[in-house]
Amino acid sequence: MTQEELDALMSGDIEDLESLSDDDIGGDSYGGNTDSLEDFEEDAKPPKDDDKPAGYSKETAHHWPLPATNENKMVHQLDDVTKESEEKASQIFDIIETISNDLMASESTAKNIMGVLESNVKLFATLSQKFPDVEAFAAQLEKNKSAIDEVKDSLETLQSSGDAIMNVMDIMQYQDIHRQKIERVINVMRALSNYMNSLFEGRIADEKRVSSAQHIVGDTHNELVSNEDIEALLAQFSK
Repeated sequence: MTQEELDALMSGDIEDLESLSDDDIGGDSYGGNTDSLEDFEEDAKPPKDDDKPAGYSKETAHHWPLPATNENKMVHQLDDVTKESEEKASQIFDIIETISNDLMASESTAKNIMGVLESNVKLFATLSQKFPDVEAFAAQLEKNKSAIDEVKDSLETLQSSGDAIMNVMDIMQYQDIHRQKIERVINVMRALSNYMNSLFEGRIADEKRVSSAQHIVGDTHNELVSNEDIEALLAQFSK
């Protein structure tokens, strides 16, 4: 359909809409293209999943840019990373602090038990000297000495675990450094984005700009009206 036929149709000069045959819609006015209205409707449909760009495959998929959704926007993702990492780090520090407090409480309890066992050793040592014929005193003396050795081992384990917890807390401090590095990257990216927006900023608002021409002399095609315009026009007259 040429621009003159479209203008005539809009002005009402063509009264019989059915007189427009498929050849009028998809004939020589489109550079010899003889597609029917159904072909135009087929072209207007969204591309199928199988319609991949040339050279696209599973092996080359990583070369193609992802759609600009909230899940793929770089600054959005980095903001989520810094936020989530800070929250998880805070939870880890809380857990580590609880474990450290439990270890300190267990170490204090073990020291108290150690004091009781040492008193028992002194008592049974005295009783064994005064009553060497009573084997129970000697047996309890050996049991308390053995218990003291076990408590000492437990204390060493608790102290080693406490030191390991402190090392973990020191290592976790690097998480805050990593967060600051990511935030610095975000600030640079935002500064570049603002600079590019300012660089391409125009004096005329986009809604006030003249629409782009559909056909310019020298183009390889001579389509004066898009398929969407034709379908919209036919839908309007069919009401």
